[in-house]
Amino acid sequence: MQSSDDWRIPPEFQPDPDALGYDLDRALSCMVSLRAMIPEDAYTADVLGTERAGQGAVISADGLVLTIGYLIVEAEEVWLTTNDGRAVQADVVAYDHASGFGLVKAMQPLGTPALALGSSTRAEVGDSVVVAGAGGRERSLQGRIVAQQEFAGYWEYMIDDALFTLPAHPNWGGTALLGSGGELLGIGSLQLQYRAPGDRILPLNMSVPIDLLKPILDDLLTKGKVEGPTRPWLGLYATQDEQDRVVLVGLAGDGPAQRAELRAGDVVRAVAGEPVGTLADFYRALWALGPAGVDVPMTLEREGDVFDLRVGSADRERFLKQGRRH
Repeated sequence: MQSSDDWRIPPEFQPDPDALGYDLDRALSCMVSLRAMIPEDAYTADVLGTERAGQGAVISADGLVLTIGYLIVEAEEVWLTTNDGRAVQADVVAYDHASGFGLVKAMQPLGTPALALGSSTRAEVGDSVVVAGAGGRERSLQGRIVAQQEFAGYWEYMIDDALFTLPAHPNWGGTALLGSGGELLGIGSLQLQYRAPGDRILPLNMSVPIDLLKPILDDLLTKGKVEGPTRPWLGLYATQDEQDRVVLVGLAGDGPAQRAELRAGDVVRAVAGEPVGTLADFYRALWALGPAGVDVPMTLEREGDVFDLRVGSADRERFLKQGRRH
């Protein structure tokens, strides 16, 4: 998440404005760099750090900026910098755990245009895209969509139709995925490894599709969160091993899983009697039990022993500091 100012995309990978059907420079001027300062006692400070850097996309004329949420969760101070070097402080508007999106709003006019929201469901594998970073063409690259599929993350996170692109942007957090008309298709979240033909391992980017924002945007703007029941959260980090087992690799401090004395290395065999073999299976079974606070019956394997355990779930939001508004 940290970035420096001394990097650039090699010219051969930068987008060519003459090959695009829209005003590239105008679209890139909608990007801002973002820096967030987090209190040292914040719940996410140990994992995500107290100084976070990335970028965001201006999506409305009043200075609303869409970014990836892990950059701003628990932030007490956020600064945006435009491509012409102006720094503007911003308020945290919302962080949506289910989608992963974050919203901030500039406290003063940014003087930039806004990106139009596109349709990520209309995007197709093979489509040419621009992965836009703050800083113009030298911080942006020409790419293509190589997959559009479900993604399950180790931090109790799953989305449908995530967008995967090559080549990978080196500072991916909060980049804008631009479609053929310069419209916003998604926001950069992660860099992952991709096995290419010939067993070559290449980095690629995962972007959160913009269509996840549209049904929740009004709630995020007016209430700061999505209306309705909150998903149960256990406070664990898990992965799927080569044997198609869900294995715990860590626990969030003082979270439900730690309080229930789960351990790294535990294998999740079943949730409420339903066998789980993938992270997606695990999350679907967990979230199907009810809202945050529901007890979660689990069957675990630890060092060859199989046993049942009930974990009282929680609302993740209650463990987090609220982003500061000025």
